Amino acid sequence: MKFENLEVWKRSARLSSDIYIIMRDCKDYGFKDQITRSGLSVPSNIAEGLERESEKEESRFLYYAKGSLGELLTQTYIGVDIGYIEKADGTKIINECKELSAMVAALIKIRKGFVREESEPYSVEPRT
Repeated sequence: MKFENLEVWKRSARLSSDIYIIMRDCKDYGFKDQITRSGLSVPSNIAEGLERESEKEESRFLYYAKGSLGELLTQTYIGVDIGYIEKADGTKIINECKELSAMVAALIKIRKGFVREESEPYSVEPRT
């Protein structure tokens, strides 16, 4: 299976590009670097996993991608809260992360037979 054909890879690569554009003018270079790296990590780990020889290795990299989505979600919530990310952009990123996380979880489930489920979602409300 070629990773370029997977919808989850295509969407995560597009999300990564969108994050770079959204964060383009951010002057907090530490935050900007961290959030763009976590976004870039998702499609990169999906691609790396699908290029591996065994299902065990593939699953390991899919777990990394899922973890990076959690990291990206956290950074997005914080970015909205501190005013680095507009609420509308943050909402789009958050929704896409959640959908991508479910898609990655489905791939993991196919490979391993199970995946840890998430609990109650967090809601972001920017400070006024």
